Amino acid sequence: MNRTPTTGVVIATRDRSNSLARTLRHLLDLPDRPEILVVDNASTDDTRPRLARDFPQVEVLPLASNQGALARNLGVRALRTPYVAFSDDDSWWAPGALDRAAELMDSHPRLGLISARTLVGPAEEPDPLNDVLAASPLGPAHDLPGTQVLGFLACACVVRRTAFLDAGGFHDLLFFGAEETLLAYDLAAHGWGVTHCPDVVAHHHPDPAPRDGRPVRVLRNELLTAWLRRPLPHALDRTRGLAADARRDRAARQALRQTLTRLPAALRARRPLPPHVERAARTLDGAQP
Repeated sequence: MNRTPTTGVVIATRDRSNSLARTLRHLLDLPDRPEILVVDNASTDDTRPRLARDFPQVEVLPLASNQGALARNLGVRALRTPYVAFSDDDSWWAPGALDRAAELMDSHPRLGLISARTLVGPAEEPDPLNDVLAASPLGPAHDLPGTQVLGFLACACVVRRTAFLDAGGFHDLLFFGAEETLLAYDLAAHGWGVTHCPDVVAHHHPDPAPRDGRPVRVLRNELLTAWLRRPLPHALDRTRGLAADARRDRAARQALRQTLTRLPAALRARRPLPPHVERAARTLDGAQP
């Protein structure tokens, strides 16, 4: 008798039908097949007809325009499983990983997000972020598994649906790129635990050529996150640093311009972190090289 899955998978995609098909084949081959929802960010390639032809068992939420990371929010709202794992169109979950994540969620009611251990490429090389997260100076908590963190890879995490919605999901101002830290801040600010659990494993096969504009978006969104949640002196220091880099670096110049364009909206949406979360963020700031 097949049991009802407690963990669904949301995949946000755009114009990458080949890698999406590979991801879906891996997910559909899992021993306990999860419920899968593909949120298509207005693809202009053959993504939608290919899904209908080759993967009729996979639910698709087609969007009229590219919503970036907000596509994941729409996917979480559409799914009704208590836990939701995110995959990108170039990542998937190891056998047993989603069951292990559900066990951890069941056993730890305050756990809002699990950051998985990520293996990269056909050689399954550990992602360097694994060691950074495992060595987090925030350490363990008595009521949480793993190590407390305020960062993760969006393509390799599992969330408690109620916690994700409580925190507001991914922020609409960032669109895409380095959007994870802000969600981790917001989960922690709402009292939810964010931890790295290395016994939950994801596979990531990224395209070696980054998408156009991603380095700029990452710089922009890191600075916008500071303005949205961190103390004003910190945000000003980060802005001065990016301005200094902009004198010699084109990506920094573009990121600074894009940040200034969005700054009024960021100030309107500004909500400084509670003191205990700000202390944790400062601890992590000090641990960065």
